[in-house]
Amino acid sequence: MSARVLVVDDILPNVKLLEAKLMAEYYDVLTATSGEEALKKVAQDNPDLVLLDIMMPGMDGFEVCEKIKENPDTAHIPVVMVTALSDTEDRVRGLEAGADDFLSKPVNDTALMARVRSLVRLKMTIDEWRVRENTATQLGVVDEGANVMSESVTSANILVVEDQTFEGEKIKSTLEKDSNSVSIFTNGMDAIKSCTDKTYDLLIISLNMAQEDGLRLCSHLRSNEKTRNIPILMVGEDEDLPRIVQGLELGAHDYIVRPIDGNEILARVRTQIRRKRFQEHLRSNYEMSLSMALTDSLTGLYNRRYFEVHMQKMLQALENANKPLGVLMMDIDKFKLVNDTHGHGVGDEVLKVFSDRLKDKLRSFDLIARLGGEEFIAILPDVTPEKAKFVSERLRKAIADEAMACSVEGGSLPITTSIGGAVISDHKLTTDEVLKKVDDALYQAKDSGRNCVIFDGVGKLNPEDYIESNRTEMD
Repeated sequence: MSARVLVVDDILPNVKLLEAKLMAEYYDVLTATSGEEALKKVAQDNPDLVLLDIMMPGMDGFEVCEKIKENPDTAHIPVVMVTALSDTEDRVRGLEAGADDFLSKPVNDTALMARVRSLVRLKMTIDEWRVRENTATQLGVVDEGANVMSESVTSANILVVEDQTFEGEKIKSTLEKDSNSVSIFTNGMDAIKSCTDKTYDLLIISLNMAQEDGLRLCSHLRSNEKTRNIPILMVGEDEDLPRIVQGLELGAHDYIVRPIDGNEILARVRTQIRRKRFQEHLRSNYEMSLSMALTDSLTGLYNRRYFEVHMQKMLQALENANKPLGVLMMDIDKFKLVNDTHGHGVGDEVLKVFSDRLKDKLRSFDLIARLGGEEFIAILPDVTPEKAKFVSERLRKAIADEAMACSVEGGSLPITTSIGGAVISDHKLTTDEVLKKVDDALYQAKDSGRNCVIFDGVGKLNPEDYIESNRTEMD
């Protein structure tokens, strides 16, 4: 996995040593010998990871880390503090400053490389969602300035798998200081079952259970679709380092070594919760932007852009499916008069009710889109010509038979619709050619007095031939 790593240390031999180790693993290495230089390179070169010494003259590593994490443009970059300090208090201070891990010198090469690979994978995932969220910002859907460090770290749902009762209760009481809800399980099967019933923000897995292979459990949780994206924090002994490295390679996010220090596990848990919520924030923004880019904001139906792409794919599928498509174009009769007489607010209410009736009378897998204004279209996959006609008459009747509730005197307005339909079985047709067929049929329906259905190649339908009680195929 290629990535750019920034090594920061005021002692040149230390820099050269780490640089050589990383380059041997084919990483692109940047170096800095002071805090000020490090901040400049972080801003200019956007590294995927920072390996940061703490004991530097002038600006120490804690301050450098805090400044990286204060900046919304760089806060998502993982920082690993590498230092001769081994006191738990220093580790906690580093984690609280925003560091993702704290490695003591002399650094174990295997552990270092596993940690680098793990955090680089995380950074690349975050980068992908940041690019998507940036698109959302440009579309004007979300606000700029999302920052991983601003995410809440309290009130999380946490699952702990630990068969030592005392250890489990110690973890639980510590994490409850942040108003977290902590569920403790003594075996993997019960934990897996709980994950199917409840959504968790973090999974804490012991590697030292008597009757359970914690590493295998980590592997299962990482491969399961429901738990794939939930961060995993491993708990192990000093001698478990090779297994911890395996866990990081499998996709676990972090680890803590016994004896567990309450402040350290709380700091590590906060880091994982904060990152998970930041990633969910980015994903939510992207999904919102995608929805708004492809749907009509007033009615919630798909918009013309989505319809055209979907229609093209449905036409391509016709070549092999040999199942015709029904296509219906609908127009609200005299809609301009509604707007002119009662205002655009009432017009919008009518559009919403009209859309709801279309959705109510069509199948869940039929596609409905608003093409613009008062014009709508529906694609009915796998229908016979008779079924398509039946559905079109049912839609027309559903609109005409009941006045639409809106903000006018009397509380409702009578509304009708004209429909142009076609049954498409020729995969060589283009989307524009299909649209022309149903559009021409719709104009004929308008010219024929409105509140009627005309099908391409068939003409005007007789409503008496399509009474609800006569057909049940589309119910």
